[in-house]
Order: sequence, then structure tokens, then C-alpha cells
Amino acid sequence: MVLVGGVAGFVAGASPVAAASSTASATAQDGWVRIAHLSPQAPAMDMYLYPFGDPEMATVLRDVAYGDVSAYMALSPGQYTVAMRGFGAPASSAPALTTSFMVSAHTAYTLAALGPDPGLRVAVLQDQMTTPMGRALVRVFQASLREPTVTVTYGPDVLARQLAFGSATSYISVLPGTHMVRLSASGADASMRVKLAADTVHTIVVLDDASGLRIDALTDAVGSQIMPSGGADTGLGGTAPRPPASPVPWLLLVAAGVALTAAGFSGLRRPARTAV
Repeated sequence: MVLVGGVAGFVAGASPVAAASSTASATAQDGWVRIAHLSPQAPAMDMYLYPFGDPEMATVLRDVAYGDVSAYMALSPGQYTVAMRGFGAPASSAPALTTSFMVSAHTAYTLAALGPDPGLRVAVLQDQMTTPMGRALVRVFQASLREPTVTVTYGPDVLARQLAFGSATSYISVLPGTHMVRLSASGADASMRVKLAADTVHTIVVLDDASGLRIDALTDAVGSQIMPSGGADTGLGGTAPRPPASPVPWLLLVAAGVALTAAGFSGLRRPARTAV
């Protein structure tokens, strides 16, 4: 897998928009975006992200396969476009899917490529960055076509009942701890032990697997900060750069969400299959 236009270990060849948005001097006005491939039947894709109307300023994420996700990256507020092409297709070729979206300050997003192929679409999710004190927040995203509906529990808590493909629940407040996440469907079941610490925000993703269903656990945020944490050690997370010194406390900002929009990606991870 190759990441072009990213940051951290991928700075070489970075596009201007990536370099501008991923510098250490990220401002308190930035939004945060990540991109995920959650379409089970679609092949690996190259994903292009650029300011609306300016494709020459694109950041390119190459060979993005089902279950892959980028880290969060800072974007200045404004309108952006994400274009998806088959892996290795020329940049001049017609994209399989093009979607424009808005990035707001202090807000995090996840852009999820969904649907059977053909029929791809992009869902823009806004992710929450703060929790009630001493609690954990968790939601579920259903990205399995193998099972049309799935019920998901975390210990004694029911997170989702008969959740359909392409749907996400609202965040649910739970007591911190380590419990089994269990998926129940008509044709398959799966389980994985997941730790949800106090003052953290998570997304549980349901994925298709050769043997049935698979669970990935994503960390959206940890504690009070000016940017999302970028992800867990396993699952759909990725890591994000640390905020600059003397940041404006996140609690002074409007706690809002997550959307995968990337003007630079700090790394792409394959989904892990071990417990968090």
C-alpha cells in the first residue's frame, strides 16, 4: 500500500494541500477528517481529496481496500471533494464516485465509502469528541453485506438492534470497563473483548470476513483535547499527530464530530483482528 501526499513517514511527495493542512502549527479553527473503505464488494481504490474545484491540489491515498481507514488529519474549514478511482487508474480517468462535503471548524468527520459495487456512495459521519465525565461513548457502524441486519451488545449494554448495512447508531454512554462485544445475525455470530476506558469515544465496526463477521474497534477520541486522537491500536483507527504545545483546551470548543475528509493522511492501517 502506498500513501501519496500524506505526512509523518510519508511527507515525501506531499501535495500543497497536504503540506498546508498537516503542519505542526495546526490551528484551533481546523476540522479533522479520515476516510474509510467500507464497501465489501468493491475492489481496492485510489482516493483523491482536494479543495472544491481544485483537483491539482489533491492528496492521493492509494490501494485502499475494504476495511482500510486513514488517520485523522487537519483541514481548514471549507468545501472539499473526494473522488474515487480503481487502484492504479490514471488521475485523468473518470472517477467511479465523486462527492463534495463541507468541513467546519472544531469538527471531526469520517467519510465512508459504502454500498455494493456498482452503487457506491459516501456517508459523512460526524463524530463526537468529548464524553460525560467518567463515562465512555460508543457507537456501531454496520459495514457487512453478508448479514443484512446485526444486533450488537457490549457486556450488558445493547448497542444496536437489527442494524442495517450502511447504518450507524448514535453514541451511547456506557460505564468504562472491559467486556465482550458480541455480534448476532441470522447466519453468523462473532465476539471480541474490547476495553472502553473512561473519557474515551469509540466506534465499533461490523465487517464481512471469510469466515463470517469480524469486529473492529476504533478509538475516536481520548480525554479533552483540540483534535481527535486518531484511533486505537487495533481496528479502524490509525494514529494522528499530537496537538501543538499550549493548545486551546478542547472543552472551550464546540464538541462535534468526526468525518473522514483528508487533506493529508498520517498513515493507513489494515484492520486488526485481535482484541483491544
